[in-house]
Amino acid sequence: MGADDGFDDSEETRGLKQRLGELREKHRELDQSIRTLQEGGVVDALQIARLKKEKLALKDQITWIEDQLMPDIIA
Repeated sequence: MGADDGFDDSEETRGLKQRLGELREKHRELDQSIRTLQEGGVVDALQIARLKKEKLALKDQITWIEDQLMPDIIA
């Protein structure tokens, strides 16, 4: 059992949790980069669009991993 959630703490689960943390950090970094570009004097709409697309892809990965880590409570 894992210390944080009381559920399975297998190697696979630990790997998913580690990857989840990495993806969340990258998501925050992209958010900050987008904010910085938008607040800067010259707005590069193409660059911002690319970063937003990458951020959305990360969010999809985060959601998938969160779904894998949540116990199946529907029985």
